[in-house]
Amino acid sequence: MPGARSEPFAQRACPLGTCDGSGWILGPEDVARPCKCREARLKRGRSKGVASVIPPRYRGVSFDRPPVSDMARDLSTKAAVVDIAAYVDELDERLDAGRGLWLFGDTGTGKTTLAMLISKAALEAGRSVAIYSLPKLLARIRRTYDSEPGGDSYLSFFERLTGVDLLHIDDLGAEKRSDWVLEQLYALINERYEAQRSVLITTNLPHDELEEQIGSRTVSRLSQMCDEVPLFGADRRYGKAA
Repeated sequence: MPGARSEPFAQRACPLGTCDGSGWILGPEDVARPCKCREARLKRGRSKGVASVIPPRYRGVSFDRPPVSDMARDLSTKAAVVDIAAYVDELDERLDAGRGLWLFGDTGTGKTTLAMLISKAALEAGRSVAIYSLPKLLARIRRTYDSEPGGDSYLSFFERLTGVDLLHIDDLGAEKRSDWVLEQLYALINERYEAQRSVLITTNLPHDELEEQIGSRTVSRLSQMCDEVPLFGADRRYGKAA
């Protein structure tokens, strides 16, 4: 039987109202069995140290509110909203199968908004999510090279990135191409491909330009992992306050 509580279980109520918050249920003859809340909490604990917070601009995103509700009525973006809604409806099945989405289209067509809607739904469902724009992700990886002994090493950070249920990379292809960038992206995407873990990406680049920017091997993996969702139409941000 487990002893004293330790993080991530200490001082937290069971979200299912089943256990006493320890992650264990005491049965007959003092035999403990794990509560269903335990796996979700362990996943959140393993993802500690990755960016998993929805940015303030997107925290209120919803199918019932603009801009998504407007996109659902616009013939140029309606099909994309339907695809996103289908993914959210089947969220657990898609994540468990390692299926992701690849949102592509011109600037301002709503790619990031729809991707954040999926990440928000995953977090609300208790799934672990890492959310990064590509430039920030690469900068975060670089910082691990300068970590102090006992700090956040490259290996530990890489393991967290490959271990979360959903890796959300915004603005793929926005970083200057280099051998180092190609190596990092391929290693990360290939590891998630082999482990059957979902990837959610947005990009402004068509296939041929994305291959030129991040490498054909990485694009090939993403093509196998993700269902593609094109977004068309005018820049919805044009003329609006930033």
